[in-house]
Amino acid sequence: MKKLFKSILIASLLVITFVVPAFAGYVRSHYRRNGTYVQSYWRSDPNSTVTDNYSYKGNVNPYTGKIGSKYYY
Repeated sequence: MKKLFKSILIASLLVITFVVPAFAGYVRSHYRRNGTYVQSYWRSDPNSTVTDNYSYKGNVNPYTGKIGSKYYY
């Protein structure tokens, strides 16, 4: 019984370790391979629509206060 519990615990920890980083979070500033500088930003959770992103009309970025200007066609 202890062996089964230990196996389930290890499997759960591995799943959490590899699945959780795929979700939203803070992205630090960095340089791309071609030398372009990318400023740090907050990444949003992935979903099936683009209209809820801060850059689209009707939305306001709470971190910068910028109003969205893109339209969805």
